[in-house]
Amino acid sequence: MSETQFSIALLWLFIFIYSIAGSLDFGTGFWSMVYSNRKDTKAGDIANKYLSPAWEITNVLLVMFVVALVSFFPNATFTLGTALMVPANLILVLLSIRTAFMVFAYSAKEYKTILNRVSGVTGILVPALLVVVLPITHGGFIQDVNGVLQLPLSKVFTSPTVYAFIGMAISMTLYLSALLLADYASITGDRSALDIYRKHSMWIGPFTILLGFLIILAIKNEANWLYVNLRNYLLWIILSVLSFFVGYWSLWRTQNDTNEESRGPRIALISVIVQLFFASYAYGKAHLPYLVYPTTIQESITNSAMYRALVVSYIVGTFLMLPAFIWHWRLFIRNREYVK
Repeated sequence: MSETQFSIALLWLFIFIYSIAGSLDFGTGFWSMVYSNRKDTKAGDIANKYLSPAWEITNVLLVMFVVALVSFFPNATFTLGTALMVPANLILVLLSIRTAFMVFAYSAKEYKTILNRVSGVTGILVPALLVVVLPITHGGFIQDVNGVLQLPLSKVFTSPTVYAFIGMAISMTLYLSALLLADYASITGDRSALDIYRKHSMWIGPFTILLGFLIILAIKNEANWLYVNLRNYLLWIILSVLSFFVGYWSLWRTQNDTNEESRGPRIALISVIVQLFFASYAYGKAHLPYLVYPTTIQESITNSAMYRALVVSYIVGTFLMLPAFIWHWRLFIRNREYVK
């Protein structure tokens, strides 16, 4: 594997992991807001059980992705950093508000409702803004005006492709998090909360797959080069759709499952993660060799000396952090005593 291939594969891996972790984190925050004041169900408590120990991990993954992008592809980072100055700063502001208000909600009990609402709404806006970067990399948005790179926001937010990606980001965030919380509720034996999150997943799921097809149609009109490349990975897209139906079928069967601890939501969650893996792989491969069209990854990669130093740093860092991630997973996420 060449230096360029390894670098882009590592970057793709960080994007994929963060997209899953971020969806679970931001979506859980939204469901926590929705059910925080409901006395007839423990759906809000179950969301907080996951959210409390998990939101810090998501921020760590975001930092890892940004550092990898800046380190391995400095030329592309200059282009994106200059053009996305306003959207990127807005994302940072929303992340700061969401984090601060979420923390204060635990200590300032008299303001808990309004703090939960602000953190829940800002949290769902973060993935919607983050995903805007993807259609911008398709080309046609960033303009060079007298040597200065500019991003006309009016052009961005009148693009059907941008809104298709935004809809997909919000839908997938809510879908993944609802599946996770349904599985959490199953572990606790709370059938009422399980049914609540299962029903949310049942009606959000079809919107998610529909928006995926709308993205392909929008890409065909605005970035035909990417659409042509996607056709070469049709098998991966078909596998992605099949994975969705496997998960949706297992979720549908859960309504007739009388066991307190149902495995349907877990199978559905795993199937959707597999679905995202296939879809993101097809999209990522079709996007090559461009990182930000029409700039290729070969033009954006750092020099060989820096590349070797970065690889060593990431290997050492992975060995240092991986045990902590595994310990966190076993202590909070899959610990039945904690969940119950």
